[in-house]
Amino acid sequence: MALDEFELIRRHFAVAELSFPAPGLVLGIGDDCALLEVPPGEQLAMSMDCLQEDVHFPAGCDPRRLAEKALRVNLSDLAAMGAAPLCFTLGLSLPQADTGWLAAFAQGLGDVAQQFRCPLAGGDTTRGPLSICIQVQGTLPRGKALQRSGARVGDIIYVTGRLGDSAMALPLVLGGDSALSDLPDADREAVLRAYYHPEPRVAAGQGLRDLASAAIDLSDGLASDLGHILQASGVGAEIDVERLPLSELSIPTATERDRLQAAISGGDDYELCFTAAPENSERIQRCMQELGLAVTAIGRIRESAGIEWRGAAPDIIEPGVTGYRHFH
Repeated sequence: MALDEFELIRRHFAVAELSFPAPGLVLGIGDDCALLEVPPGEQLAMSMDCLQEDVHFPAGCDPRRLAEKALRVNLSDLAAMGAAPLCFTLGLSLPQADTGWLAAFAQGLGDVAQQFRCPLAGGDTTRGPLSICIQVQGTLPRGKALQRSGARVGDIIYVTGRLGDSAMALPLVLGGDSALSDLPDADREAVLRAYYHPEPRVAAGQGLRDLASAAIDLSDGLASDLGHILQASGVGAEIDVERLPLSELSIPTATERDRLQAAISGGDDYELCFTAAPENSERIQRCMQELGLAVTAIGRIRESAGIEWRGAAPDIIEPGVTGYRHFH
C-alpha cells in the first residue's frame, strides 16, 4: 500500500534517531509549529539551503550520502557564524514515496543529527521533482556572531582544512561507477566522502567567536566567498597562492593546475575562511590545534579593492575568476 504524507513522516522522520529531545527545543514534530526557547543572553541564528537534483547532486545518487550532505552543508552556515546547532526543519519534494529510498535517506539524516546533536523539529513533504530544503537553527551569545563585515586592513586571512577536494571529486562522482572503477577501494571512498561528506566546522566556529574579525564558509569557492567578505567589509586582499592548502586526493589524472583551480574556484569545500588581527595568530593556532584541525594563513587584508593572487602564473589565475553562481 502506498504511503500518504502523514504515514511517511511517522514511519521515517518522527523517529528517535531524528526527533530527539534537545535543550531549547520545547516542541518538535507532531503539531502545526515547533516551539523553541532561546536562553537569556543568546540569539537565534537561522539559515536555509535548497538542494536540487541535477544541480547540487547527480540523479540516482545514494540517498544516505545525499542526506548527510544536505544537513552538513546547512550546519556549515551555523559554523561560519559561530553558532551552536539547536534543531532543523526539512522540506522534501519526492517524485514517489519509495520506502527503501526514504529509509536510507532518514538514516543519513539521523547519523548527522546525532553527531551534532541537532534534532529534526518539523517540516513538510510533497510530490514533485526531487528537492531537499533544510533550515537550521542555532544559538550563540548575544553580539558574538561572526559576520562578513568585520575584516580590517592588516588582518590575516586564514582557511581551515584543505581546499578543492570536492571539486576534484566532482567529475568522478558525475561519471558514476565507471569513472571510479579504476581507483583502489580506499581512494574511491575518499573521493565519495570528499563530495558527499563535508565536515561542518562547528566547533571551530565557536572557538573563533572572540578571535576572528570576519568569517564565511566556502560553498562557492575561495575567490567567490572571500569576495563576499571583502565586499561586506569594504576592503581588498592579497593571497599568497603558494600557501593555499591544495587537495591531496589520489586522482592519477589530476595536475597541479587542476588542484589550484579547484582550490580557488571549485566550491563545495565548506571549510571556513576567516580574518583576524595579527595579534590573535598564536591563539588561533592553539585553538585549532586543540580541535585537531589544520589552519593556514594564506594572505592579508589590504585597503584597495579586489583580490591580488600573488605568485601565480597569469595563465592559471584568470582575471575576474569567480566560483559557482546560480543564474549566471
